[in-house]
Amino acid sequence: MIGVNEYVLAGYGTGAIMAVPCGDERDHKFARHFGIPITNIIGEYYNGIDANPTKEAKLSNSGFLDGVVMKEAIVLVNRKLEEMGIGKPKVNYRMRDAAFSRQRYWGEPFPIVWRDGIAYPLEEKDLPLELPHVEKYGPGPEGEGPLANVASWTAKHLETNTMPGYAGSSWYFLRYMDPHNDQEFCSRKASDYWGQVDLYIGGAEHAVGHLLYSRMWTKFLYDTGRIGFDEPYKRLINQGMIQGSSRFVYRVRGRNEYVSFGLKDDYDTDAIHVDVNIVDGVELDIKAFRQWRTEYESAEFILENGKYICGSETEKMSKRLYNTVNPNDLVSKYGADAFRMYEMFLGPVEQSKPWDTKGIEGVHRFLRKLWRLFYDESKGKAWTEEEATAAERKVIYKTIKKVEEDTERFSFNTGVSALMIGVNELNDLKCHKKEILEKLLIILAPYAPHVCEELWHLIGHGDDGSILDAPYPRIEEKYLVESAKNYPIAINGKTRTELNISLDATQQQVEELILADATVRRWLEGKPPKKVIYVKNKMINVVV
Repeated sequence: MIGVNEYVLAGYGTGAIMAVPCGDERDHKFARHFGIPITNIIGEYYNGIDANPTKEAKLSNSGFLDGVVMKEAIVLVNRKLEEMGIGKPKVNYRMRDAAFSRQRYWGEPFPIVWRDGIAYPLEEKDLPLELPHVEKYGPGPEGEGPLANVASWTAKHLETNTMPGYAGSSWYFLRYMDPHNDQEFCSRKASDYWGQVDLYIGGAEHAVGHLLYSRMWTKFLYDTGRIGFDEPYKRLINQGMIQGSSRFVYRVRGRNEYVSFGLKDDYDTDAIHVDVNIVDGVELDIKAFRQWRTEYESAEFILENGKYICGSETEKMSKRLYNTVNPNDLVSKYGADAFRMYEMFLGPVEQSKPWDTKGIEGVHRFLRKLWRLFYDESKGKAWTEEEATAAERKVIYKTIKKVEEDTERFSFNTGVSALMIGVNELNDLKCHKKEILEKLLIILAPYAPHVCEELWHLIGHGDDGSILDAPYPRIEEKYLVESAKNYPIAINGKTRTELNISLDATQQQVEELILADATVRRWLEGKPPKKVIYVKNKMINVVV
């Protein structure tokens, strides 16, 4: 009996199917359904009820293979078929989702011409093969790509499919090494000089596919002697995904009524995604919600404390979840620098982070505070040519060192934090010295290039070119050596105040300083202390 069934996959490869169902689930179901007898060839490994696809069982009822472990029997069967002259072993290779040929207009055209159903490569004199100009795109007459509609193209019998985007993008870094070479993609001398790309940054989903083809190209070019390295990149960093912070309203089942988050457990409700752009934090704009979609025009609401509070959940940012945010809107409201810095401030570059539009306001305030170091809102120009103090230099060099270290290890979120701390400390010192502010702009420029470029020119560097060409400030280590420390001052074990005291202060000097402090004297109430405990570099405790 020969049974034909559609579950045999055409793309799996050539071969004969023995259909011994005790070792194959689909064959087993087929035999059960049609009442076909099932021969047990794997002994105790088959319970007569469920198929078992093991390769570790010793075969039985299998002729010359009886007693042989199945995985070893496969080799013996191949050898026997070859000896009988009725077959030979062959290895089939498959690459899933290769999809190198696309039925579309854009993408590199294949330099292939068809003659009598056979593909021939174009001669070198006919290269490069460029796409023809077309007025509009559309499928070809037989469902081919748009190039099938171009008569001048089909008259030459050229391939009508094109390569995908990654055909070129996977190895164009080599072209950057020798961009003006009109004889080859890149000379061996140039590629030997530049070598591998030092760093590849890309999202995990995109980078995996892209790296697959990039390595394929590189290894091919290496094997053919055109380049001297067989791996394209030295280091890979997978940047995390910016996730969406979804918002939900809770509809009472069977009614066009919506209950606030804190009250939803008192009702039978369904959670429904709502557009995050009509929610301020977690508070729903009820008027905007009614205007959002026609089915919500007559919606009624059960509020808590006069407000409708939405539920929230971190999910993949997606239009169908209504949690996407238009970058253009944010740039228009807060500026490109605030948008850029907030993305870096969200968290470590390799982690996925939820987006929260409310958080960008903090970065926007930081940039406004930075601007006020240079310009007073009422008086105008605030920066001066005065010489900086030791305290101001200490702040800027401490900030430079931290930002430089964080940037080099791709810890951009802590780099932004260090810049914020530095600007706050300079504001506390009322520092408007050009000497300090220039250095601040240079280290901030990679994070907020637009505002830094603007201020760089405004403080007198209009003829010096871009701030991006300014030399990175060198750290003067002498300003980073700590000479004093803020000590917490405790009275009977409870901290009451804080004093800045020299690190080399003696016990006697410490006692004189704290007993002269107004806060300490108030807690002593005129009484002499029993003891002053001074732990250098840590704390001071006054025992009353």
